[in-house]
Amino acid sequence: MIILIFTTYLYALLFFKINLIQTIFISGTGTSIGKTVISAILTQALEADYWKPVQAGFEDKTDSEWIRSVLTNIKSKVFPEVYKLTLPASPHLAAKKDGIEISLEKIFTAYTQHVSQDKYFIIEGPGGILVPLNEHEQVIDLIRKLNAKVILVSRNYLGSINHSLLTAQVCRQKNIRVLGWIFNDEFMDYEKDIVMWSGFHRLASIGKLENIDKKTIIAEAIKMKEQILPYL
Repeated sequence: MIILIFTTYLYALLFFKINLIQTIFISGTGTSIGKTVISAILTQALEADYWKPVQAGFEDKTDSEWIRSVLTNIKSKVFPEVYKLTLPASPHLAAKKDGIEISLEKIFTAYTQHVSQDKYFIIEGPGGILVPLNEHEQVIDLIRKLNAKVILVSRNYLGSINHSLLTAQVCRQKNIRVLGWIFNDEFMDYEKDIVMWSGFHRLASIGKLENIDKKTIIAEAIKMKEQILPYL
């Protein structure tokens, strides 16, 4: 009985600690929409820590290595991946090829070791919100397990209204705490329509970036901080 009470007390303390943490999960409408660049800008702007627990496929650098190379503030930490998979595919398939299965419990354990109560913690997810991580769990299940707030990334391209609103609908159905949208690129101005139909705030917009280097990240981070802080 005493052991049960003590165990319950420890879980309550852990839950309380996690709820104090400003964990922000970066997800969006799919892959190749700018999540990593926006994660870098947010990490720089908030002097946050960054973590991408699941990396599926990489060539020259992983997303974590690239982000480490463009950050200039001295406070941010970039934590290593829990799963560094070789195949550029859906994580559940990439993991299967590597002979492993992604465990949300393993990711959660690493999360509790990385987070700090006095800093923002940026987590970048793989692909979109319904991407499978294993045979029975998706990215959205990881978000719920981490009790994270979500920023949705949408890129202006033909079809983005449909993809964005489908993403928003799933978030509402699953009671995900969405802070709002960050838009990027300049194909067409779909942003007002997506905000209106989804009911989620527009947090910030980033135009088409030709050269993405340290100077660009710093300049965009300064603008981003002013735009996003009122919503955090």
